[in-house]
Amino acid sequence: MSGTETAGDEVDRIVAAWGRQRPDLDFSPLEVLSRVDRLSRHLDRARKDVFRRSDLEPWEWDVLSALRRTGAPFQLSPKQLLQQTLVSSGTMTNRIDRLVGRRLVRREADPDDGRSVLVTLTDDGRIRVDAAITRLVDAEAELLRALPRADRERLAGLLRKLSLGFDA
Repeated sequence: MSGTETAGDEVDRIVAAWGRQRPDLDFSPLEVLSRVDRLSRHLDRARKDVFRRSDLEPWEWDVLSALRRTGAPFQLSPKQLLQQTLVSSGTMTNRIDRLVGRRLVRREADPDDGRSVLVTLTDDGRIRVDAAITRLVDAEAELLRALPRADRERLAGLLRKLSLGFDA
């Protein structure tokens, strides 16, 4: 631990115990990834609460936020939604059907291709996703409150560097 850290966390205790039992191993990967895993669980709980409070399922959030991020008129083709949400074609069709049923999106003919449709965010969908993103940003800021902005930026850069290796 560095001089700025005052108390160990559960991962420190786990790594120390393993270190006593297996001093032949380098446990530094656990020091990083066990913390990422534990933080992921906190993030999952916070996101589920945000989506519940916004009356959205996580999958609904994925589709609605993809549409919202495109800007007005908040439209994407089903194929573009597939690319952004990484689900199968059948799954996306089912999701769009369910969102149409909830009146959060609507299907419209593509003016550039009469054989295709565009999925458009409705006003109700936009209101719902805007409320959810506000809650999400607030909840995630709360999870990071112990870190000053400079530490957050450094951590984001390190995680980006790590994730780029997986995204390649």
